[in-house]
Amino acid sequence: MGEYKNIFLEQTDKSATIILQRGDLNILNIEMMAEINSALESLGDGSQLRALVIKAKGKAFSAGVDVSEHTTELVEKMIKTFHQMFRLLDKLSCPTVSLVQGAALGGGCELACFCDMVLASDRAKFGQPEIKVGVFPPLAAAAFPAFGYAKSIYELLMLGDVITADQAREIELVNQVYPRDEFEQKSDEFLKRLTANSAAILRLTKKTIKAGLGKPFPEALAAAEDIYLKEMMATKDAHEGLSAFLEKRAPNWSDS
Repeated sequence: MGEYKNIFLEQTDKSATIILQRGDLNILNIEMMAEINSALESLGDGSQLRALVIKAKGKAFSAGVDVSEHTTELVEKMIKTFHQMFRLLDKLSCPTVSLVQGAALGGGCELACFCDMVLASDRAKFGQPEIKVGVFPPLAAAAFPAFGYAKSIYELLMLGDVITADQAREIELVNQVYPRDEFEQKSDEFLKRLTANSAAILRLTKKTIKAGLGKPFPEALAAAEDIYLKEMMATKDAHEGLSAFLEKRAPNWSDS
């Protein structure tokens, strides 16, 4: 477990959780983003984790990056510190999940939606309003078309409108939308189902999905087959899971 000024990192034997806690809006300044980077670096490649969860205290998940640091003197440092979060998240081999109860705007939307899975309250809001102040969101422009419907991503980034959680789910930026008064319970149930699985098999499943993104089907299938036969079948948990099924018992994962 580790405590910072603007975030909190909690780690168990199965998962890690980063909690944003910089006031009600969780505005991402350089200091806070550097703390997130430090927390992510401390997790290594995440291969022993069954999940990384990112959530927030306050009214908003995050209302975005601190505009006061978007100056000629600071913009390069700000952008590089911001983008380092996503480079580190991309390196994690475990699944990543964001829990969004309030607004996720600008950089906050990018941070939430870059996670592998997004769970949102029906009161959550998402948006990339950067276009309205004369800039564009580089991370969203680079990554979001692979996550959602490209035509809708053009609209999201070029109009800068704020959309509901249900609308975000329609364009596949969000996985699940739960009623606000059931959000904590439903999210916990989702995470328990996720972390009930083997860390090794979750890691290889994520690796296989990423290996096939953007590739023609024959290449994607060849990559999946290779990982399945050479890596997955070499794990202890693949054999444990199959044995447990045949023996009609619960598997005892070693996460290896």
